[in-house]
Amino acid sequence: MAKSTILTKEGYAKLVEELRDFVDVRRPDASEKIKIARDYGDLSENAEYDAAKEEQGRVEFRIKVLQEYLDNVEIIDIDSLHPENVCIGSYVKVYDGEFDELSVYRIVGETEADINNNLISNESPIAKALLNRKKGDKVTVATPQSTFEIEIKDVSTEIIEA
Repeated sequence: MAKSTILTKEGYAKLVEELRDFVDVRRPDASEKIKIARDYGDLSENAEYDAAKEEQGRVEFRIKVLQEYLDNVEIIDIDSLHPENVCIGSYVKVYDGEFDELSVYRIVGETEADINNNLISNESPIAKALLNRKKGDKVTVATPQSTFEIEIKDVSTEIIEA
């Protein structure tokens, strides 16, 4: 059995939209590029044809990956979460005393993770340390490079400001 893909409702909607784009737009575009490149003649020396076939391969691979994710999805229902406990789907405000810094993260499944938008994977060291903890708890985070302590300042199922 394949590993389940943990997603928030928003993450699920994004993957469905991405799959639609690949199936309805990118796949037909790739097929059209192959058709046009064939018309250029000898396929053995046709760079456009080779590039179009490579693009088609990338498109088909991404469609396969997205379908596998969506076939094995586990959607986190935010409404059923205990808002005082950190869990997948939670927004967590933490304080790092060493750097005198507040940060807000949302814990999501690894497919949805995007550190640039403060979406951290439930498999990350920080998320693992935070899961099932509460506001006021101090937790030790162990990474391959270091160990540090952070304090949970707030936990919510709603967006928190830093």
